[in-house]
Amino acid sequence: MASQSTPGVYIQEISTLPASIAAVETAIPAFIGHTATAEKDGESVRGVPTRITSMLEFEAIFGKANPETFTITVEDTYDAEKGTTEKLINRKITATPPPDPSPYKLYYCLQMYYNNGGGPCYIVSVNDFNNLPAKGDSATATSILGGLEALKAIDEPTLYVFPDVIEATLPETTGTVYKDIYDAALAQCELLKDRFVIIDVKDVTSDPFDDATNFRSNCIGSSNLKYGAAYYPNLKSSLNYAYDPTALTITHTSTYPSDPVLIEAGAQDTLPLEASNDADPSVLKNEPSLYRSVIAEINKSYITLPPSGAIAGIYARVDSQRGVWKAPANVDVRSIISPSKKVSHEQQANLNVDATSGKSINAIRTFTGKGTLVWGARTLAGNDNEWKYVPVRRLYIFIEESVKKATEFVVFEPNDANTWLRTKTMIENFLSKLWRDGALAGAKPEQAFFVKVGLGQTMSAQDILEGRLIIEIGMAAVRPAEFIILKFSHKLQES
Repeated sequence: MASQSTPGVYIQEISTLPASIAAVETAIPAFIGHTATAEKDGESVRGVPTRITSMLEFEAIFGKANPETFTITVEDTYDAEKGTTEKLINRKITATPPPDPSPYKLYYCLQMYYNNGGGPCYIVSVNDFNNLPAKGDSATATSILGGLEALKAIDEPTLYVFPDVIEATLPETTGTVYKDIYDAALAQCELLKDRFVIIDVKDVTSDPFDDATNFRSNCIGSSNLKYGAAYYPNLKSSLNYAYDPTALTITHTSTYPSDPVLIEAGAQDTLPLEASNDADPSVLKNEPSLYRSVIAEINKSYITLPPSGAIAGIYARVDSQRGVWKAPANVDVRSIISPSKKVSHEQQANLNVDATSGKSINAIRTFTGKGTLVWGARTLAGNDNEWKYVPVRRLYIFIEESVKKATEFVVFEPNDANTWLRTKTMIENFLSKLWRDGALAGAKPEQAFFVKVGLGQTMSAQDILEGRLIIEIGMAAVRPAEFIILKFSHKLQES
């Protein structure tokens, strides 16, 4: 306020409202894997966490999926009695997908993420498609672990997704590379306490029990389990394989020796699907309708993907529509045909609860009349009553991070009753709103949470002398109704 040495009217504004807590984002995944390119504004972003908001932005920076090679054949049958090619009586077109498709699925998983409700996310491109390590090669772990380490300095991501890991280490029986990556991710989440890991369970046998046993015994450690959730099985998506038309060829066979439809004089029986230049022979040049038929046949093949990309999108969708405290379960999975295998009610009993290891696995199941649903909401710490459920763990991460960021202004403030009251009021207001939104259980706010701070309550005189301001917060988080029990009995006639 100006000096009051001159007669006049002076205005002084008095702050009566407490500081507020801004809610942090809860579903910002980071995808770590391989991409075709990694260049933004003329500079390489290989190994650099890069924020994007759409598939268009991803393609502009990182390119598209690794193109696959199809085996394409066209078999023409002519009427032998005619003796000419004027009477084509049958044409059979086959487009066989590759028996061993590219192990790198980041592009497709990102499509599943956006199709299932995803928004902003981070991409860490650790390598391209021209430097593919052999399956099981420790180089995969080294590069992906490097991408994980780069994310440690980035504050915004809240979820980790590794779409390339499950395929890149498929032949391993012990799961060493797979285990190294996920154990490192869980350890980083425990260190930072502001993020969570979505884990793909290896879907490599015909029996869910065998896959679950292998996962629990060989593919994940026993530490930091509350910071991750595992999902099973893989998903048969409605996405088509990527391919390069100029790199695909059609092998043509015919019952007529000099078929002019595809084969010109002196031409080979194998032609490119699409010409790379005007001088090249191609089906597109000779018969456009056949080209369209071949493309249609190629698009009948659909890619099978690990579930993590779709699950990350479901996390984002549920958080936006209901809140981070709502379990991301009993929710439909979009852009899929079906799970890769059917998990029965009895089989899920073993996935959901394991008395020995406690490592719960969330099943994705198909129900008649409902479609394919996520049918589980447990963390890996399935036997931990405190951190058994995904929404409870993620709610605490959300509140802890929001309160942490909002209370940074208190650093170097006087450690006295005025500061204590201001901070306590700010936190209570934030938690009251969450209680009204349904995030906390209790008929009254005092039954839903408490905030304690003060000398003789949370701090001693020594704490104050050493500059410590200690706030104790307790919350009753809502928990999902996982088991609905309906009790029926006979009532005797009374009249």
